[in-house]
Amino acid sequence: MSSPKAQLEKLPRSIQAILVLGAIALATFPLIPLTGGDFYLQMLSQMMILAIFAMSLDLLQGVSGLVSLGHAAYFGLAGYALAFLTPADTPISLWWSLPVSVLGAALAALIIGFFVVRTHGIYFIMVTMAFAQMVFFLFFDNKALGGSDGVYVNFRPEASLFGWTGIDLENKTTFYYFTLLLLVLVYAFLRRLLFSPFGRVLAGIRVNEHRMRAVGYGTFGYKLAAFTLAGALAGVAGFLWAAQTGFVNPDLMGFHMSAHAIMMVILGGMGNFAGAIVGAFAFEYVMHFFKDLTKHWQLLMGGFIVLVVVFAPRGLLGLLARRSHKVEDKP
Repeated sequence: MSSPKAQLEKLPRSIQAILVLGAIALATFPLIPLTGGDFYLQMLSQMMILAIFAMSLDLLQGVSGLVSLGHAAYFGLAGYALAFLTPADTPISLWWSLPVSVLGAALAALIIGFFVVRTHGIYFIMVTMAFAQMVFFLFFDNKALGGSDGVYVNFRPEASLFGWTGIDLENKTTFYYFTLLLLVLVYAFLRRLLFSPFGRVLAGIRVNEHRMRAVGYGTFGYKLAAFTLAGALAGVAGFLWAAQTGFVNPDLMGFHMSAHAIMMVILGGMGNFAGAIVGAFAFEYVMHFFKDLTKHWQLLMGGFIVLVVVFAPRGLLGLLARRSHKVEDKP
């Protein structure tokens, strides 16, 4: 479980300013003429998708104190939903494929969560991983569901409204801005949720569930709601991933993808959602850097994560916050 001391819910103004500058940089990036611009657009779009995925896990791990090793199941299920909903010869409407895919992921999270949130500690971690592995092998061993080869998404969803096509997701720049919009909306929603009565109860459950139960809160219902909502938001990311890459396979539901999300949340800093965004961008950037550096990049990546955990237990944002406080305290 996540320690209360590992949280950084309220961000210093200096970090808020950095985050605003980062958002402005993302918004203006497509306007900068660069060699290989399409490649960087796709890479940043992928980072933003993973940031949404990381935020969905942070709702469980950072806010509620529920460490899930099976969160990728809902990410992959939404991607598969888009793949199966999309016809072979024509694009599908964004306005109903996105809600259906997200609701499918949320329904799966609700059913699995009904059994999972009854457990605690290491048992919760192991049961979430067990359910995710069941979903993984359901698709991996079933040719009707694509098997180990996966399924192609031949067209990105079309966003026409009453015959007017205002959003062409086949355009890489348009898809980039659509992903950025969803990233901002998900972040704003989760930050509002964090300081709502519901979010305060989840934070109380993380700190001391027995005490919350003693004062009259039905912790099972709150945890199940958080688990379902986190699955739905992971579905948003999975839908975008499938739409961007045009391909889904069982690896999207595997243990490695869930661990990937956990590393992003830990790297950025838990409990404030901005940390999940920073962690996603930092993790992907460092991983690409190490991959270009050597074929033994996993060793370097592991060492980097260990150093962050040892010297910045509250993540990169926590490290920045500590430095900003030191500067403010100087006479």
